[in-house]
Amino acid sequence: MLVLAIGDLHIPERSVDLPLKFKKLLQPSGKIDQVLCLGNVTQSQSTIEFLKSISLDFQIVKGEFDRDFNLPLSLVFNYDKLKIGILNGFSIIPQNDPLSLLTQARLMDVDILISGGTHKLEAYVLDGKFFINPGSATGVYSTNPLDDE
Repeated sequence: MLVLAIGDLHIPERSVDLPLKFKKLLQPSGKIDQVLCLGNVTQSQSTIEFLKSISLDFQIVKGEFDRDFNLPLSLVFNYDKLKIGILNGFSIIPQNDPLSLLTQARLMDVDILISGGTHKLEAYVLDGKFFINPGSATGVYSTNPLDDE
């Protein structure tokens, strides 16, 4: 099963669109089994429609800049013996803190937690749980304070 985790697009506020080369990689539809959108798509209905066209199984959670109040804050999926949770990450305090994310993964009872909100690509294991942050698909700036890197 091929799953696309994507988020922090901020279209059109901070970016005009997804990069064309990236969009071409995602077409034709049928290659990706599920799209997990971590929010912060914001005001682009055409981007939502594009993401929905990639796979019949499209799931989205709310980011702090999304205007749709009907979106869930988190979702959990079962893949065989694995449980995967997704959330934007803006509700994690301090944001992107590994121990806070570990606490959230335990509360959601998941093996893998995919979160966004920082625009920073990360993947690591902590206490037997796998954490993924796909970063920003458009490469836009983050309003979070800069770290030491």
